[in-house]
Amino acid sequence: MFILLHDVARLIRVEADKRARVMGMTRAQWSLLLRLARNPGLSQKEVADLLEVEPISVARLVDRLEAAGLVERRADEQDRRIWRLHLLPRATAKLEEITRQWECLAAFIVDGIPISTRETIINGLQHMKTNLLQVPPATTLKESA
Repeated sequence: MFILLHDVARLIRVEADKRARVMGMTRAQWSLLLRLARNPGLSQKEVADLLEVEPISVARLVDRLEAAGLVERRADEQDRRIWRLHLLPRATAKLEEITRQWECLAAFIVDGIPISTRETIINGLQHMKTNLLQVPPATTLKESA
């Protein structure tokens, strides 16, 4: 089962990469724009944590998106060392296309799967996620073994 989950997740990433490239972007840029649309003003460090990448990777992503006129950095009001990220108006059209691409990809992925089965899959995946979020720290696992 875990290999299958891994394979499906990898294939989704590969297909999303292809779709992003057609738009002249990367999946990482898509993810950053989508995160900022949901949470304006995130710091580069917060985005790095959400995307599970190093802060320097986010800095490079932001450099490219800033050069494209999609994102801007603003100094944090309390701590000038922190950069807050904000979408620029030009990002709206990109976000609409990204959303459309994700919706098309989602529809393609579940094509031919009955709605009741989709609901079962979603419930199962949500339950797995909940379980994984409750896993104790690795040090606790070692101590109990």
